[in-house]
Amino acid sequence: MNITALLDEKSIKIPLSAADKTAAIKALADGLEEAGCLSDKAAYTDAVLTRESNGSTGIGFGVAIPHGKSPGVTKAGLAFAKLSQPLEWQSLDGEPVKVVLLIAVPEAAASNEHLQILIAISRKLIDETFRNRLMEVSSADELKDLLGSI
Repeated sequence: MNITALLDEKSIKIPLSAADKTAAIKALADGLEEAGCLSDKAAYTDAVLTRESNGSTGIGFGVAIPHGKSPGVTKAGLAFAKLSQPLEWQSLDGEPVKVVLLIAVPEAAASNEHLQILIAISRKLIDETFRNRLMEVSSADELKDLLGSI
């Protein structure tokens, strides 16, 4: 899976200042809309927030991977934020989140494509060196280079 093909400059927020996880998700959804991935941002955002209310997507290590199934997604996309201040995300390890990867896939392809994206990202996040580099990215190009190694 080519993760970098899912990224657009408009959906990369380095840094992102957000008051809470809802604000972070909405800001990243704005980027996905600007990148042409969403036809109905409100429906997509509602789906992501509903998914979040059913269980945190804060996977630990300072990372959250929110996602949701919605007909408001026209094409698969990935948004990234390096938060200016860590946010409480009810993460599995109890630690605040420093980076967010927001996944958008069309509802019709949600099960297969969504899982492929999650698996590709999760495999890399197991590697401490990768996670450390992810926390340190300072530009969209640096992020793309790092994710290109997936």
